[in-house]
Amino acid sequence: MLKTIVLIIIGFLPSLWSLWVIRKTQQRTRTRSRQIAHNYSQIQQYIRPVEGDRYYLEGVGYLVGDISCKFNARSGYVRCAVNPSGPCQDCRHYEQRDLATSEKQI
Repeated sequence: MLKTIVLIIIGFLPSLWSLWVIRKTQQRTRTRSRQIAHNYSQIQQYIRPVEGDRYYLEGVGYLVGDISCKFNARSGYVRCAVNPSGPCQDCRHYEQRDLATSEKQI
C-alpha cells in the first residue's frame, strides 16, 4: 500500500513541477509587461506630437512640411535634411523646387 502511494506521488511530481514552472513564467511575463507599459506611458510624455503640417498626398502617402521646397524629404517622418524638426514657415533655407527637374526624378 505504501509503495503504491509513493509511486502515485512520484508520478505526479513532474506534472506539479511543470505547473509550478509555468506559473512562475506567467508571473514574470505579467510583471515585465506591466513594467513595459509603465515605461511606455512615461516615454510618451517626451514624444513631441507631429505638428499640423502633416498631410496625405494621393499616390505618395503622408508627407510632412512644404512639398514645394527643394530640400523636402518627401517623407511622413522627416521634413528635410536642413531643418528636420521644422517648422517650414519662415525657414531661411527654403528654395523653390524646380518643377521640370522634379518631374523627371519621379
